Amino acid sequence: MIQITIAAVGDLLMKSRIIASAKQAGGYAFDPIFKHVKPYLTKPDITIGNLETTFSGNRRPGAGGKQPKGRAPQERRNPRTGFPLFNCPDELASTLKNIGFQVLTTANNHCMDGGAAGLKRTLNVLDKHGLKHTGTFRSPAESRRHLILRVKGVKIGILNYAKGTNSITVPKPWLVNRIALKKIITDIRKLKNKTDFLIVYLHFGQEYRPSPNKNQKQLMHALFKQGANAVLGAHPHVQHPIVIYKVKDIDGRVRKRVAASSLGNFISTRLKNNANTTRGVILTMTLTKNNRGVTDLSRVDRLPTVVQRKKEKGKTVYRVVPIVK
Repeated sequence: MIQITIAAVGDLLMKSRIIASAKQAGGYAFDPIFKHVKPYLTKPDITIGNLETTFSGNRRPGAGGKQPKGRAPQERRNPRTGFPLFNCPDELASTLKNIGFQVLTTANNHCMDGGAAGLKRTLNVLDKHGLKHTGTFRSPAESRRHLILRVKGVKIGILNYAKGTNSITVPKPWLVNRIALKKIITDIRKLKNKTDFLIVYLHFGQEYRPSPNKNQKQLMHALFKQGANAVLGAHPHVQHPIVIYKVKDIDGRVRKRVAASSLGNFISTRLKNNANTTRGVILTMTLTKNNRGVTDLSRVDRLPTVVQRKKEKGKTVYRVVPIVK
């Protein structure tokens, strides 16, 4: 019998105030932000998070660069839509690797904030730091390759899709995996016989809604029936209940399924004056592969987290802190 653990978190929302707080002479130091949660991210065999920013390079004022004197840093805005445009210094990639992340999902509503060039540069930066990724792609051939991780003889498949890109045009459809039931089912069926456990990470739902809506529930159950073992989610910026189901899949096997439609914000400033937008969870799934080669969920652990904003040596800093009972 083999056991492995997989941890997952929600949105890594690197707001400009957080970026500015990490500025030092000669660069950015992001590691201290995550020092309190690092032990919980490095211990699992696989740790996954949603990268809701880009590494687009060529930073501009308003995105963590030089600000007008006396003003707090603010995101640049898309002049056409008014949506913020996210961009983060490359040093964050090194930090994410150092604190235990192996996989980042990149299909979300901000993945096109730097255009196609920014999307591709983001993936290049992740590759440079040894971070695996899925959801956005640099070529048609890359978009057809699926992410499978092998740990202790257990094969884990990870798929990622986004509802939209904040009305930014995607010039080539293969750049971003969009949520479409037929497409997701096709991908699940391609991976089902190649993997022992399949995770579908969706960027979907309604912002600030504390629970999944009817359409989300229907989509998750449809994916469970096709063979997805866990459907994880982000985008609402607040945490949804985590539910364990027993579902019979298309092959007639009954297994436990994890429905976590929103894991909340792992790192963010407070949004819309809603304290819950600084809260998230580290979801850890323990998988057991028995002597017959059948892998199923044997345990689920939830560790709540909160982003604290405080003063250290006269400077405003942000820290992700576990809420340990």
